[in-house]
Amino acid sequence: MRRMTVETTSETGEIPVARETLLGPRYRWVSIGMFALIFLAAFESMAVTAVMPAVATELDGHALYALAFAGPLAVSVIGMIVAGNAADRGGPRVALYTSIVLFGVGLVVAGTAAEMWQLVAGRLVHGLGGGGLTVALYVIVARVIPPRLHPGMFAGFAAAWVVPSLVGPFIAGLVADSVGWPWVFLGVVALVVPAVLMVVPSLRGMRSGMEGERPPWSISRIAWATLAGTAVLVLNLSTEANGWAGWMLPIVSIAIIAIAVRPMVPRGTLRAVRGLPATVLTRGCLAGAFFGTQVYLPLLLTGEPYLLSTAMAGLVLTLSGVTWAIASQVQGRNPVRLRNELAVRIGLGLLGVAITVTLLATLLQLPPLAFMLAWALAGGGMGLMYPRTTVMGLQSSTTENQGFISSAMAVSDALGAAVTIALTAIVYAMLLPSGAVVAVAGAIGVALGVWAVALFAGLRARADIPVPAAA
Repeated sequence: MRRMTVETTSETGEIPVARETLLGPRYRWVSIGMFALIFLAAFESMAVTAVMPAVATELDGHALYALAFAGPLAVSVIGMIVAGNAADRGGPRVALYTSIVLFGVGLVVAGTAAEMWQLVAGRLVHGLGGGGLTVALYVIVARVIPPRLHPGMFAGFAAAWVVPSLVGPFIAGLVADSVGWPWVFLGVVALVVPAVLMVVPSLRGMRSGMEGERPPWSISRIAWATLAGTAVLVLNLSTEANGWAGWMLPIVSIAIIAIAVRPMVPRGTLRAVRGLPATVLTRGCLAGAFFGTQVYLPLLLTGEPYLLSTAMAGLVLTLSGVTWAIASQVQGRNPVRLRNELAVRIGLGLLGVAITVTLLATLLQLPPLAFMLAWALAGGGMGLMYPRTTVMGLQSSTTENQGFISSAMAVSDALGAAVTIALTAIVYAMLLPSGAVVAVAGAIGVALGVWAVALFAGLRARADIPVPAAA
């Protein structure tokens, strides 16, 4: 975000009205408020990964460990679509307020949970609100902030993710080790209120940007999103089923997810058709491979044989955040010399090596330093790939389908991570009788398989440059 600048006329040298910037008087508080909301959502996301092993141990809830991560991702898709539709119908105000309430209530329920199922329920409510919050804020940017300031605003949103990635896991570990893990959730709630109050004045009187009759509710997309989210939850809960149900539920759930996701992504995505469809599939598989591995690292390092503190285990995640940020900056400074396709392929190679090394380090019980180095490599790979897949997606869009393609990439991210974490949970539960180390290794093996799919799709990913219509 830039400070307010002043322009002078070339003829008279007089100083006219100052040109507004994001931190100028007109947009200062709404900009800071939106930045703060993104920051808090990012901090909570990173912090939970670090403290969840302590939570699962205290609440005796290792059976629901993966669901606490996959569930919020699954239901966030519902929140995204409902909030987007609501914003088109009546403006982003109601969507934002509803999302904030769900976000806060979910954190309170999770922070006061006495049993693991209560914490998971809070996480689901929080995930629903979090998905809607992101969409509502993007609509507010479009309605309140002038287009010439959009790049700076979105750069601020990106920066709001960097700091939590760097310090969130370690700070959350310190909080959990000192005053207890509930304050990782409850502390965020206390900071959400002032952030919202900064945004409220800009929403007064805001209505739908559509002229004439309000657009109808997109019942079909909401229904498909709800079906996909429900299927992911069932996929996670199938670890508790016995006999034939334990085999049938995962198969049926995956089939339903594949059917439900098709209307929400470009045609041919599940077949990795060359171009935009393969790009969207690559996004989902990257999220699955990375986060499907990462959620198990604190669980492994805080248990036998490592017995690290929550704060020390969180350093692994912090290091990956550092390298992710550095790689993002590197690729941003070389947009021409480092082509999109090359950046994706280099990143895929780094992530594949990182997951493989992590798997070997788990099986061989190598020192924690091996995990730190491997996951630093993984963060670098993701930092190279994620911005470029976004660019490839936007280069493939037109003014008529920018919203659909942006939504498709977000849905792919969320469902890719959620489904992978659910599959890792099934394998983890199957192998747990053989020991925690073997179970974690099996889960990481699943993530490595998802990376292989990402490699196949990534080699076919490219931008489909739209052909302009004839004049």
